[in-house]
Amino acid sequence: MAVRIIEKKIEDILSMMRNPAQVRNAGTLAHVDHGKTTTTDSLLMGAGLLSPKVAGKALAMDYVEIEQLRQMTVKAANISLYFEYEGKPYIINFVDTPGHVDFTGHVTRSLRVMDGALVVVDAVEGVMTQTETVVRHAMEAVVRPVLFINKIDRLIKELRLSPNEIQQRIIDIVKDFNNLIDMYADPAFKDKWKVDPAKGQVALGSALHKWGVTIPQAAKAGLKFSNIVDAYEKNYVDELAQEFPLYKAILNMIVEHVPPPNVAQKYRIPKIWRGDINSPLGKALLEADPDGPTVIAVSKMNKDPHAGLIATGRVFSGTIREGDEVYLINAKTTKRVLQTYLYMGPNRIVIPEVPAGNIVALLGVDDARAGETIVASSIKDVAAPFERMKYISEPVVTVAIEPKNPNDLAKLVEGLKELTIEDPTLSLKIDEETGQVLLSGVGTLHLEIATWLLKERTKLEFTVSQPLVRFREAVRTSSPTFEGKSPNKHNKLYISVEPLDDETIRLIQLGEVTDDQDPRERAKILREKAGWDADEARGIWAVDEQYINVFVDRTTGIQYLREVRDYIVQGFRWSVQAGPLAQEPVRGLKVILHDAVVHEDPAHRGPAQIMPATKNAIMAGILAAKPTLLEPVLSIEAKTTQENIGSVIGVLNRHRGRVLDMVQSESMVTIKGEIPVIESFTLSDELRSATAGKVFWSLQFARWAPVPENMLIDMIMKIRERKGLPKEIPKVEDFVSQY
Repeated sequence: MAVRIIEKKIEDILSMMRNPAQVRNAGTLAHVDHGKTTTTDSLLMGAGLLSPKVAGKALAMDYVEIEQLRQMTVKAANISLYFEYEGKPYIINFVDTPGHVDFTGHVTRSLRVMDGALVVVDAVEGVMTQTETVVRHAMEAVVRPVLFINKIDRLIKELRLSPNEIQQRIIDIVKDFNNLIDMYADPAFKDKWKVDPAKGQVALGSALHKWGVTIPQAAKAGLKFSNIVDAYEKNYVDELAQEFPLYKAILNMIVEHVPPPNVAQKYRIPKIWRGDINSPLGKALLEADPDGPTVIAVSKMNKDPHAGLIATGRVFSGTIREGDEVYLINAKTTKRVLQTYLYMGPNRIVIPEVPAGNIVALLGVDDARAGETIVASSIKDVAAPFERMKYISEPVVTVAIEPKNPNDLAKLVEGLKELTIEDPTLSLKIDEETGQVLLSGVGTLHLEIATWLLKERTKLEFTVSQPLVRFREAVRTSSPTFEGKSPNKHNKLYISVEPLDDETIRLIQLGEVTDDQDPRERAKILREKAGWDADEARGIWAVDEQYINVFVDRTTGIQYLREVRDYIVQGFRWSVQAGPLAQEPVRGLKVILHDAVVHEDPAHRGPAQIMPATKNAIMAGILAAKPTLLEPVLSIEAKTTQENIGSVIGVLNRHRGRVLDMVQSESMVTIKGEIPVIESFTLSDELRSATAGKVFWSLQFARWAPVPENMLIDMIMKIRERKGLPKEIPKVEDFVSQY
């Protein structure tokens, strides 16, 4: 039966790890509170790592203190499980991911190392907004899903459904789930990856009560829905758990239906790796060849209080060993691996090597960041990186953090920088003029957790402001061409701006158009998918992926322009960080350079001359192109009873929300809509109060939308006042001498 992995000899573990057929890489995905971590407890119990007495309550993978306090997963946690299936041993590298929308970034990063996803769905709530989000993410990462319908006990004890009604509820959830796969999966996998209960690709049970079963298991044992109802009504659920342990149903399902790494990499590598799959390196990646060149995709960075930064990643090719010299492609630096580990929740086990197809923790590569590609230094000149991570949510809520003792500022900033290394969806900005430290996150909970971790690690006393919503500045029309002069008047840049088209914005967001892309490949994509002119597409100098802006050169034959190109691009990036309306980042801007006069003497055309000239022309262009503010908007999905529909809609209406759709099921109504982030801070209390608690809902970042015209000036004034800016909005004349 299952044995503790730490009780196995290292040689035995390595033997299994070297055989891809005995390896599975999987993790949990779910909407918040649908029972992922409780489910993982059962898996740990099945692998001999957790006592049956505490499984379901221990929340063992929530090992960060705040996770235990909040009863919520806020970080992805890794563990390697030893499991025997039909007499054969397996290593299952498992990742428990957060369910709350504020921590979706952890899901994005974790999917890079997974081949299969155990999607957990609450039997009462069904498929929710965040379920859709994580399934879409999984499809984009080419990760195969299996389904666990959790909390069957709620259907019996709370809703008091009959066996037939329970069966119908399961059928409905499976249908909704398969609709998501049909909607988001690559055409090659739509039919293959839809889950079929009859094939054992769906488990149902109760993680809290530690029982679970697949339809083939139930059929073989003669178990019916009526027996499950009886077990709860007659109080013999413990016997149900003994006969049909949840871990067995789920781990069997993972072994049977999650592909081993040498199978999964054949179709995943062409989607997530930028290199030539027909090259020797490409072929090694497709085969998960342990004897090939070493290639590792880093999924996360963690700060260990004793060892320093630890990189977690998937070995896609080769074998990584302690002492290996490796090259970090993005960081452009060579490092030496000091130690290699396997993860066991909060603990790491030192292991001499980790072959392809497995998840590894590395000490010694502290310059790595999530999304980094680590390769053997011997292939650094020919190796290509993995595709960039594509985050679905943006940091749109900001707090100001101030140490109570000014002498602690440096230590506070250092602690914040470490947090942003661990979680790239956090954004840190230090105002150069005021010295104000600003931390931005996906939502208020995201920031609450981040500041709690900051206090725990640094032991500093500091104040945190009320959360503020980040806006974006944008233009609605094209501007005239403006002359931006350098401070010494020796250089002149002629620049206009216009709105970036929606398709180009989408392509940048999806990572199909990037700054470091081959210019010919980028031009081809923009011509074919966004209708760009060929010459203009080839003339792109810079793509601002953070805020979604593009700089285009339309000039020909300008002397010395090549020498100042980098300074112009720096000026462009400087400009879009803070627009003229309220010093909020600029979004969706195309900046066009039409002409230039550049001084022949390098001493007169340095960055201090060229960057201000660039910025002044861009600022004037924005102000002349009907500028506006964009505000972040959340999608909301609320499930409630028929009698509470009016109450939910009333709350949304009071907060500038709008209803997009309503779907009626037998017992519940699903209301889908939108609400601005700035209006959402009291939403939780108001919804509960209006419905007497008879509502559950989810929020997710949806889009940037223009602030209503009747609110625009007032909103700009409030932001300017908050930032200590002059009341008067700048004019074109403030940036250029002539209009």
